[in-house]
Formats: sequence, C-alpha cells, structure tokens
Amino acid sequence: MITKRISTQQILANLQHKIEQRLPIMISSAGSGLVAKLQEQCGTDCINTFSGARLRANGMGTMSMMWPILDSNKQTLDYTREDIMPALDGKAFVCACLNANDPLKDMRMVLQECKDMGVNSVSNIGPSISYVDHDSEIYKVMTSAGITIDNEIEMLKLAKEEMDMVSIGLAFTLEDSIRICAEAKPHIFCYHAGTTKGGIKGYDNGMTIEETAEQTEYAYQKCREVHPEVILVGHGAAMENPDDAQYMLDHTSGHGFWTGSSTERLPIERAVTQAASEFTSLRFSK
Repeated sequence: MITKRISTQQILANLQHKIEQRLPIMISSAGSGLVAKLQEQCGTDCINTFSGARLRANGMGTMSMMWPILDSNKQTLDYTREDIMPALDGKAFVCACLNANDPLKDMRMVLQECKDMGVNSVSNIGPSISYVDHDSEIYKVMTSAGITIDNEIEMLKLAKEEMDMVSIGLAFTLEDSIRICAEAKPHIFCYHAGTTKGGIKGYDNGMTIEETAEQTEYAYQKCREVHPEVILVGHGAAMENPDDAQYMLDHTSGHGFWTGSSTERLPIERAVTQAASEFTSLRFSK
C-alpha cells in the first residue's frame, strides 16, 4: 500500500479554487477507514481524524475523549496512520486533530510524525480547553495546571509558520475564537456552536438552526476583524442534516461547513438499525 499525498500548496490552491467558484468547502470527521473512503468518494475536501471520532465509532459520545481513558494523541496518530491513510485515494486531504496540551509529548515531534505519514494539516481540538465552560471551577483548575488555549495557539503557529502545514483552528467561545484568529492566524477557522444534536449520543442544548446561524455569523464577523484572509466554516449545535447546512450557507458569510456526527455517527445509526431490523424481523416460512 502506497498512500497518495497532497502537498500543502496543492491543498491551499484547491481550497482557493472552490472559494473562487462559490462552492462550499466541506470538512468531515471520520472514525474509520470505511467512513473516510465513502466521504472522499462523495467529494469532501478534508477528512479530520481525532480521538472523539474514533470513540464515536465505538458507540461512545464525542465528549468521552475529555475523560482520561486514553492517550488522545496516540489514539489519533495510530488510527490515522493504520485505518484512514491507506483507505484514501488522495482526493481529500487529512487533518489530524491534536491535543496541544499533552504534557508527555513535544508537539514538534507529533507534527513531524503527522507529516511523515502524509498528513499535512492539523487542528487544535483533540481535545481543546475551549470545550470547557470558562466560568466553571474545572476550567480554573485546568488552566492553573497549565492546560491552556495558549498551548493550542502555539501549536497552530508552529504548524503554519515553521512546518509548512495547513492549520485549522477551532473554538467554542467567541473569546477563544478571536484569540486563535488574531494570534495563530490559521488558514481555516471553524466556529463550533455546540455538540451536534440527534441520534443515540447527540446532545440538544435547545439552540435552533436560526440561533446557530446568528451566533456563528457574529463569530465570523469578529474573526474577520483580526484575520481578514481566514477561511471560515461552521459546525455543530442545530446543524444536523443537509437542510440545516443549507440554511447555514444561506444565512452566514462563511465558506462552508464542518460535519462530524452528521456524516458519520447519525447515518451509521440509521442505516445499521434499518438493515439489522429487517434481518431480525425474518421468520421461518411455514
């Protein structure tokens, strides 16, 4: 098996071409090689890998990656190298979502390992401190222990400025979004409006698609003030299906969307449930 590779320059050229053609950019998560292969065949631009997607493939919720049940970076690197890269034809580029707050690893070495396997893009969400409510006690404890957004910004800067990689920033809050865009200047930024609702492990925070779009657009405007050239995509909350994504395209000024559960967990739940139910309903003919 020889995995096809896409250079950083080609990735950025492909994205710019889509922007010029007014075609939405699509980033999608994959927790298995089969899902990644199918997504690539359907035309997704970027497949991102992270421990949350791998855990989703095992039937757990995305946020289970926040619990110390695994080495998040090792999990991401291992399944990206062994499951995802061999499954692809080189049409979509791969973004590894990393834990920049890993106290046991030099992120320069982790980024080099990504490049060695053909991954020329990284993001800061595997997991990110931005997931944690800023007014919570656990946030205060974690930041005082050195788990900070600063480390994530430094990793994104290292990837873009020194290691010639496509950097994709992501944040849950407006404050973190502005900091990442202003300081790391990522090629792409995704505003995460919240965990995607729907299915067995989804979470519905009550936000409507209208509210999701309004909140996302406000974040876009603020991010552009500090980083005018950034490519903007939206993700999460009420953006559950294609109609929701179309609403986001029509009511925000971004360049596309990032799908996670919407093109991974939810379709698998529906398809397997239907197929298995049809088989389990079979009976011996009289």
